[in-house]
Amino acid sequence: MIRKLFPVLLALLGLGLGLAGGLFLRPPPEAPAAVADEGHAPAAEESPPDYVKLNNQFVVPILEGGKVTAMVVLSLSLEVTAGNTNTVYDREPKIRDAFLQVLFDHANTGGFRGSFTDGSNLVVLREALTEKAIGVLGPIVTDVLITEIARQDS
Repeated sequence: MIRKLFPVLLALLGLGLGLAGGLFLRPPPEAPAAVADEGHAPAAEESPPDYVKLNNQFVVPILEGGKVTAMVVLSLSLEVTAGNTNTVYDREPKIRDAFLQVLFDHANTGGFRGSFTDGSNLVVLREALTEKAIGVLGPIVTDVLITEIARQDS
């Protein structure tokens, strides 16, 4: 009988020692945010940003020689500070107008020709869109995200 019970007792002893070791060696809980700079109060916990998808896609015609040769379709979202989703929707017509101006300028300077999805081309476009968004909404905007982009040649 003791021969059958011995492996079970060893397993229970090993489990108990493993639990005790894990509890003893676990890292201490994280302390609240430390003082960022000496002489300044601790930074308040920041809320994660809100992501606001603009309701409709943006359609940008590509012109060559006065004729439409392609269409670029984009979906955009705005990264804003927490709690400002309704502010974006309240000002959406103004934002769309400003964004279309940037997109048309980008198209007219050849930004949607060739490898238009190249990282450096998209960085230039994102920066221009973000600058316009901040101009319309103020500092609540932290970034503009291009969530979809497609080009259809005719």
